[in-house]
Amino acid sequence: MPFSDYKTALVTGASSGIGAAIVERLCAEGLEVHAIARSAEPLSKLAERTGCVAHAIDVTDRAALAELTRRVQFDILVNNAGVDRPKKFLEAEDGDIDLLVDVNLRAVLHLCRMVVPGMVARDCGHVVNISSIAGTYNFGGNSSYHATKAGVSMLSNQLRIDAFGKRVRVTEICPGRVATDIFAHVHGDSPEIRERFLDGFELPEAKDIADAIAFAIAAPVAVNIGHMEITPTLQVMGGLQTAKPQSPKSGDQGGE
Repeated sequence: MPFSDYKTALVTGASSGIGAAIVERLCAEGLEVHAIARSAEPLSKLAERTGCVAHAIDVTDRAALAELTRRVQFDILVNNAGVDRPKKFLEAEDGDIDLLVDVNLRAVLHLCRMVVPGMVARDCGHVVNISSIAGTYNFGGNSSYHATKAGVSMLSNQLRIDAFGKRVRVTEICPGRVATDIFAHVHGDSPEIRERFLDGFELPEAKDIADAIAFAIAAPVAVNIGHMEITPTLQVMGGLQTAKPQSPKSGDQGGE
């Protein structure tokens, strides 16, 4: 559908990085964009720069989300908010797992529950879910993060069945490594982290992800772009590892 068919959009995780770039891109298309994030100050600056409507809301605050979605009828929903923890799964604590499930998956489910029925009733709408290559591929990382992103991926496919017969489109965006501040948020802002994840790499930028989303939204009404995997040209997900069994530590005597 052309952007002129839509009037309003809701973007979560909007204060920086990919979320802020999406807000800027949708505002440039003339939409009334409501931007959600926990950080009020950068959100306020984004509103000054783009004209978006800022809401300092945590996506786990279900009551605040319900109040907003009751008050505003959204034509486009972009579920972008996400968190990660640097710990490996075997080192995870209760709070680490709960946080990832609450932000990365539970909030997405509830926002879709709140917004998509109205889209179906109006026979018009577009849901964009930002998942990750971590939802499809296995590699060294936080297993909880992989699991939540896999859930978002399956939800994106299932929503099309729930809205079958209506002009409600669903697009899953699966970014690989993108040049944003997410690595500083997760691992800490240090020269070592920048060297590990950013410096010297040719990476997509947040704007590239926003442009891809705009392309999917602007596609003709008969076209649903369901899945886009966006990675650096020099990043691949393939690979195979085989380990030899580790010998028992010296002095480790098993009981009989």
